[in-house]
Amino acid sequence: MAALQQPSGRRGKRLGAVPKLGESRDLMVAKPGRDSPMLYCGKRMAERLIHEILPVGMLACNCSIVGDPETGEALVIDPGDEVERVLGLLARHKLKVLAIVSTHAHIDHVGGLAKLHRATGAPVLMHADDLDLYRALPLQARWLGVEPPETIEVDGFLRDGDDVCWGGFRARVLHTPGHSRGSLSLYLPADLPEPGSDGVKALRLATPRLFAGDTLFAGSIGRTDLWGGSLDDILRSIHQKLLILPEQTIVYPGHGPASTIGEEKQSNPFLVTR
Repeated sequence: MAALQQPSGRRGKRLGAVPKLGESRDLMVAKPGRDSPMLYCGKRMAERLIHEILPVGMLACNCSIVGDPETGEALVIDPGDEVERVLGLLARHKLKVLAIVSTHAHIDHVGGLAKLHRATGAPVLMHADDLDLYRALPLQARWLGVEPPETIEVDGFLRDGDDVCWGGFRARVLHTPGHSRGSLSLYLPADLPEPGSDGVKALRLATPRLFAGDTLFAGSIGRTDLWGGSLDDILRSIHQKLLILPEQTIVYPGHGPASTIGEEKQSNPFLVTR
């Protein structure tokens, strides 16, 4: 959900007590399997990266379109709403969606999954620990006072250490619980080994990139008072998984402006004193 932790302790307008998660049998959701999805990595390495960020929905979730201009393949991260805008940018860049990834299953990040899947046929991927949260979309909608979005069967489950690949790009999955149990981040390094090259690196990007969902923000961290949230877990995730990344890594959070790992290590009030 959109709200960040506030350094002063103020959390803004409260929406009331968070209800407990319950089963919702009318939702079609795949059962977690043993094998996590591994998308095909093309052999030709792209020289540029198409990256479009669209703040969508009532909570301005940052939906990212990340495309390879050479192969025309794209990844869409967190299509929370306004799928028509997402499709318009995909068409403008002539991109085919290879996968749709949800960093977590709060309603503002998954509200457009069904529409985008129906329009593109791309598989929907998330972490299995947020499956109950996804099943509880009607409960989340009632808490916000909005209509529940259409739901879709989840095609695959991502685990820590998995690689999500499209075109010439490969992003590493980092399980970063705390904002929710199944929160994940995607790390796209600047240098990547080309498939079949035995570790020989090819320069990919000027700087590495991190799609952090609602785990790490510019000057803040994700709220932990919602379903499955834990302050201890989110701080552990950030310190053990994110702050060890190169300081020049650009951080693209689920809401608000971008930052860098270096900036957050130096000035984020939740992190500098720990």
